[in-house]
Amino acid sequence: MIRATLGQSQRKAFLGWQNPFSPSRRSMFTAATFLAATAGVGAIGWSGEVLLLPVACVFPALWAFAPTRLVASLVSMAYFMAASRGLPVGVSIFYGSDIWVGLGLWIAASLLFVTVHTVLWSPKPGWHRAVLYLAAWALMSVPPFGIVGWASPITAAGVLFPGWGWAGLAATVVGLSAMTTRIWPLAGVAISVALAVSAITWTNPAAPEGWLGIDTTFDYQVAGNHADYAQHLATIALVRQAAKTGARSIVLPESALGIWTPTTERLWVRNLADLDAVVAGGAIVINESGYDNVMVEVTGRGARILYRERMPVPVAMWRPWASGGASAQFFANPTGRFAGTSIAPLICYEQLIVWPILQSVLLGPDVIVATGNGWWTGDTNIVPIQKASAKAWASLFGLPLVIAFND
Repeated sequence: MIRATLGQSQRKAFLGWQNPFSPSRRSMFTAATFLAATAGVGAIGWSGEVLLLPVACVFPALWAFAPTRLVASLVSMAYFMAASRGLPVGVSIFYGSDIWVGLGLWIAASLLFVTVHTVLWSPKPGWHRAVLYLAAWALMSVPPFGIVGWASPITAAGVLFPGWGWAGLAATVVGLSAMTTRIWPLAGVAISVALAVSAITWTNPAAPEGWLGIDTTFDYQVAGNHADYAQHLATIALVRQAAKTGARSIVLPESALGIWTPTTERLWVRNLADLDAVVAGGAIVINESGYDNVMVEVTGRGARILYRERMPVPVAMWRPWASGGASAQFFANPTGRFAGTSIAPLICYEQLIVWPILQSVLLGPDVIVATGNGWWTGDTNIVPIQKASAKAWASLFGLPLVIAFND
């Protein structure tokens, strides 16, 4: 009997070795396939090319149909980290540190996204999966989770349904939810058709007539550097040149005006006195606990703050556990008035998350103004992703778009 038992055991072991797709190996192969596919979706969808944003719509299906909760967790991490792959390099440049600091923050940033999608994943098929995905999307779209709600597939709405506005947003939500159910092939075909039609007729949102966003290439070297006198003069020269070509509403990048003080204001007002132009530029205003990252309107007659950033970059700028960082306004001042026009301002990080633009559009702005300072992004695709996101949102709501970056 013992000999027979040993013989059966040896036979099973041999068969398991003979079949490379035994249950354990098959499950490992399946998990690896899901992870590779998800990483590809995150990398391609968030490459910085606006017409590739709809590729991210595949993520809900890969998440929903993951074979186990562990794989669903790893799928979420693979997507988020592939989409934000420029972060380690950007962080290392920003802090002047080695890559390990960037890698640590990269992993830490993914934890909220992974946690939400791990908790809300369900092994049971059915329409309740769609409801759970909607819950995950909603949580990652508004604070507190939405503070790191990068790479939301909903951004693709502007590519799939340009000009549809809130109806296009709703249609995209329905499509993403359907991707988590058994009709995912039908939803995938519908998304593909919408993308094909859009790609044929696509044009990037343009600035209104007489408006101009000026891109610059100033090197700030390390975090904490601000525009010096020479940089102010160089930027003023760019503004004067733009005004000579007919621009009347001129937008400058984030940080272009440096630390905003009465002296800085006098310098700019004096140099714009003979121009028939209005300038909006980024600056910081010191306050008792740190500073506000703002957008300032300047003319030859005076200046005023038209917008205070709602969501500065977490850790790098917004540090609520310590003094000296940027203030977060969250839901304050969703729109501003520039050159007599209602605008939806999006400064840098706000272009990567969901609630700032949706809150702004609720108030019916006439123009979206997107600015940034990408000195710290190096050769990564962070700035192209920001610009692609801004283009997609402007396209969705049929709004003109003005972009100004220091890159």
